[in-house]
Amino acid sequence: MTRPDPARYRTNNWKSYNEALKRRGSLLIWLDKDMTWLAPKAGGNGRPPVFSDASVQFCLMVKVLFGLPLRQTTGMVASILSMAGLDWPVPDFSTLSRRQKRITVQISNRRASGPLNLLVDSTGIKFLGDGEWLARKHGTQRRRQYRKVHLAMDTATGDIRAVEFTSSDKGDSPVLPLLLDQIPADEQIGTVTGDGAFDTRRCHSAILERGGTAIIPIRKNGRRWRENCPAARARNEILKATQRLGRAVWKRWSGYHARSRIEAKMRCLKSFGERIASRDPDRQTAEVQIRVALMNRFNALGTAEIERVA
Repeated sequence: MTRPDPARYRTNNWKSYNEALKRRGSLLIWLDKDMTWLAPKAGGNGRPPVFSDASVQFCLMVKVLFGLPLRQTTGMVASILSMAGLDWPVPDFSTLSRRQKRITVQISNRRASGPLNLLVDSTGIKFLGDGEWLARKHGTQRRRQYRKVHLAMDTATGDIRAVEFTSSDKGDSPVLPLLLDQIPADEQIGTVTGDGAFDTRRCHSAILERGGTAIIPIRKNGRRWRENCPAARARNEILKATQRLGRAVWKRWSGYHARSRIEAKMRCLKSFGERIASRDPDRQTAEVQIRVALMNRFNALGTAEIERVA
């Protein structure tokens, strides 16, 4: 039996994608001189904030992008404003640390025409513990601690549309409804693709409530559910198709292998660092959201359009 030829792929927009890759490495930082840098007066009790959320998010994005501590971040932001000819004040490191705990990060994204097709997955990210080299050399001194990042990605644009940050003992299936709640109610959901961890009644029900179709493989020990709800009937249809076609054929037929794109997006998330610097859960959540905002900004510059030719 001869071995089949390997698949070949072609990039259709290589010229524009090449320019996008060069722009990602550009050191140009665009500042809108009309942006609200100082916080408007709220008129409430207590001392009003000096800096707006937009200015704090800008500083935190510089911190995460260049991997700087807070004090070095303030120095770099001051240099950027000076080179831009702006005499705006710069928040000090204690202000950034305090505001990071309660800031609402604005994550930009693009909306493609047609229903929204989502890819969902999760990954662990370290925030405490010895590094790999130190553990091999001297043994582990303290237990490593992880958090979990749950993402939902749009297959058409490649943007992250929803993000949740939980403890390491939190499963994937309880978080899926929270991810779907972040999608605007007026936006139609087409398909939701996830691995076998989402093969639960809770996930199938949440997807059907948003009018979507689940592309979730049946667990290897999965059995037929009692059809007492629409979610059970939809899940049993996947089971019937898997038994009739076979697991491998069903994955190709349903387009399940597109889920590899969200796994690649997890690698992009960790390109900002294998661990997060913050220790407080609220600050950790803001740091992860800042990473997602940066990923969407880079992605908006241009992505590759790849098709299979053989």
